[in-house]
Amino acid sequence: MFIGHYSVSFAGRAADRRLPLWLLFIAVQFIDVLWGIFVLLGIEKVRIVSGFTASNDLDLYYMPYTHSLLGALGWSAFGYGVCQLFPQLRGKRTGLIIGAAIFSHWILDLVVHRPDLAIYDSVGKMGFGLWNYRIPAFLLEMAVLFGGASLLLKKVTGPGRLSAYVCVLAALQFAATFLLPPPASDRSQAVTALFFYFLLALIAWWMERAERSEGASEKEIA
Repeated sequence: MFIGHYSVSFAGRAADRRLPLWLLFIAVQFIDVLWGIFVLLGIEKVRIVSGFTASNDLDLYYMPYTHSLLGALGWSAFGYGVCQLFPQLRGKRTGLIIGAAIFSHWILDLVVHRPDLAIYDSVGKMGFGLWNYRIPAFLLEMAVLFGGASLLLKKVTGPGRLSAYVCVLAALQFAATFLLPPPASDRSQAVTALFFYFLLALIAWWMERAERSEGASEKEIA
């Protein structure tokens, strides 16, 4: 799953408006951010195998530190702890939302991955394999994305910019599923993934900054 993960970002922002959307964008992809770094360092492994699943060509055969159940729980606890270091994020509620956002990545991956999500190390690998069915996998991504976004859209004033961004995310998923060629190598896949994760978080930051500026201008006029 790629874009569908951001549904949890929107839901988390709707649940606690103190949490910036860009931070939630990083949180839901934090496990994959680490995965990209670990692949580049040679710590975790992926093979590019043409036709490996109907949705992508990634054989994610070794990723015990990021995508195992034990690893995901550990990184979620890490996220909770980091929240307590910053006064604006400190508190049980915000910490739990960030921790849940991080762990949601593993839950959503479980639905689409082949059995490559271990309990720990390479033991007890799981995965329901929806990636083997391209159109159902894509439709699930869209349902999850728009479902999460709808929770936030109900709580924002002037939702036009947010609605447009959600449509951009949907278009990216369509391109990734149906149009883009397979990655040239494991390293190129890791670099591309990292680029998009940080780019999308940066756009989320810019979007909220623009909305705050517009809100401040409207108050001054009033």
